[in-house]
Amino acid sequence: MKIKLLFLVVLYNCFSLMASQVDTLTVTSLSMNKAIKNVVILPDSYTLKEGEFPVLYLLHGAGDDFSKWLTTVPHIKDIADTYNMIIVCPDGGYTSWYFDSPVDSSMKYETYVYKELINAIDTKYNTIKEKSGRAITGLSMGGHGALYLAFRHQNIWGAAGSMSGGVDIRPFPNNWDISKRLGKYPENKEGWENNTVINLVHLLDGDLSLIIDCGYDDFFFDVNKKLHKKLLERNIAHDFIERPGKHNWKYWTNAIKYQIMFFNDYFRKNN
Repeated sequence: MKIKLLFLVVLYNCFSLMASQVDTLTVTSLSMNKAIKNVVILPDSYTLKEGEFPVLYLLHGAGDDFSKWLTTVPHIKDIADTYNMIIVCPDGGYTSWYFDSPVDSSMKYETYVYKELINAIDTKYNTIKEKSGRAITGLSMGGHGALYLAFRHQNIWGAAGSMSGGVDIRPFPNNWDISKRLGKYPENKEGWENNTVINLVHLLDGDLSLIIDCGYDDFFFDVNKKLHKKLLERNIAHDFIERPGKHNWKYWTNAIKYQIMFFNDYFRKNN
């Protein structure tokens, strides 16, 4: 019996050593003059395998923070292990929408994510330091943010996705503090037009791998369908998934599995 118990303890310790590592990385943002926390999930192979790892940047929605993905969908740690990728969950502010706000100089989350955070991650960890080794996705506000950042910085990310993303913010002028980031729509129409994802499709040349999904019962479903149509009209290759589902964690917990497979395929083909 003692031998059996000893074996189980050793086995448990071996699996513990193989488990993914979760870091809380604090990055100083010079553009916003503050320290920002981010979750970094390292796969179990990180300390055992030589070489560089691909990185998925996973953005949260409005009202949440950097910890929300990990606390709500803890199996993303297993995803990092299964696919041998690093997952980074940045803090994007309560309702930043991942803009560099033209009306509030203290909100520069575009600069933070695409420049300051990328540099910090590539400096500290063994990452593939090319766009072929980076993908970005997110839910709701984070879905908008992921496509917004990737469309505008195609030299940084090679693949991007959105889950229930607010890909056209114009129909929602009074929601989720967007007017605090861009100003009131009637007086700041140009800023709204220039900073909504659906109006950035002209920046694409087909080199960015895209996956977009949204549930039928989501209040963002119509704007996602319109984005899908616009991408088709411009012959921009992309995966578009529509399925039953609302704007909630039940949907996103399921959706992330398909997005991860898409990004894993991209990483395998390009690295």
